[in-house]
Amino acid sequence: MKVMVIGGGGREHTIIKKLRESDKIEKLYALPGNGGIAADAECVNIGAKDLDGICNFAKENGIDFAVVAPDDPLVLGAVDRLEEIGVKCFGPRACAAEIEGSKVFSKNLMKKYGIPTATYEVFEDAAAALEYVKTCPIPVVVKADGLALGKGVIIAEKREDAVKAIHDIMEDKVFGASGNRIVIEEFLTGPEVSVLAFTDGTTLVPMVSSMDHKRALDDDKGLNTGGMGTIAPNPYYTADVADRCMKEIFIPTIEAMKAEGREFRGCLYFGLMITEAGPKVIEYNCRFGDPETQVVLPLLETDLFEIMQAVQSGTLANVDVKFSDGAACCVVLASNGYPQKYDTGFEMTIPEMESSVFVAGAKLDDAGVLRTSGGRVLGVTATAPTLAEAVEKAYADADTIKFDNKYCRRDIGKRALACGK
Repeated sequence: MKVMVIGGGGREHTIIKKLRESDKIEKLYALPGNGGIAADAECVNIGAKDLDGICNFAKENGIDFAVVAPDDPLVLGAVDRLEEIGVKCFGPRACAAEIEGSKVFSKNLMKKYGIPTATYEVFEDAAAALEYVKTCPIPVVVKADGLALGKGVIIAEKREDAVKAIHDIMEDKVFGASGNRIVIEEFLTGPEVSVLAFTDGTTLVPMVSSMDHKRALDDDKGLNTGGMGTIAPNPYYTADVADRCMKEIFIPTIEAMKAEGREFRGCLYFGLMITEAGPKVIEYNCRFGDPETQVVLPLLETDLFEIMQAVQSGTLANVDVKFSDGAACCVVLASNGYPQKYDTGFEMTIPEMESSVFVAGAKLDDAGVLRTSGGRVLGVTATAPTLAEAVEKAYADADTIKFDNKYCRRDIGKRALACGK
């Protein structure tokens, strides 16, 4: 079969490398892909949000199956458009992708169906929001309603921080129309857990849990980023917690979406906080997380394409989805200065190694040399029987990769190893 993967980051590279293991796929395309992905799929210079270009390419090249990976094209209706021209897809239709596309929608969904989450208020008027934060408990979380490249969530430690967040999002429109409405919600405390799940709208199969490291600097200091590294499994996600999540969050969510006429088929991401009162939902994503995918899929033992086909056809219950009992660690190598100002264009040297290298921000120059082109450049993922071994291997291999301006956190996995679970 001819398969195309929409997107061009480390998540998409991970998906593509896993799909390459399937003997059912004869040709793999990436739209647009990147310089590193080019080693594993044919890259086509069509942007992930160019739905007309994507559909024309699919028709002209006889594409049988599409994997729509990023949030933007999913919310814009890429799956709807592709299905209209007869291309089978892995990913939710636009009406179901709304679970990530609008935080107001997702919060109201959880409230309506009794799914545990933080208490919240919705505001369409900046003056009303500013009045509210004069007296609400602090810290508080301020969220832009729409997509904001993962940067639309501000934890306000002080009232003046909340005021600034409201001004920035609703008046200065730093996230554009995504800030027309905001959610102001209770600040929860506890360990964070990411759980990705395959679902065909009826059956839901959780993947291995993971722990992201969002802050730019060691010891969870510095600015929020798209993710500086991940480990799996997450030791805070115990069997008891997993059981509660399945009963109280996972199944109720897919049943709620179906009841709303928005059946979800694809990968549903649950961002969870394990509070003293039990697990609660921080956020939903309508797709694979990045960089959680980089530690979850390397532990998958079942044919990923077989799973994706079953999700699309509504037959996931017939697939025995298996994961390794081992552990994985991904260390992200970034451009120094990320997520603010940084330089790019530096030649990269990647030697042969046991770990997997998933390229996020790199391009090939006219001479075929791989050069840095983004803030997060690549992720180095090692798997091993234990987390301690995976962390050691990932750092050892990451240190052999060379490019100017290279930066990484040195404490990925430290908190998980110290938790004692």
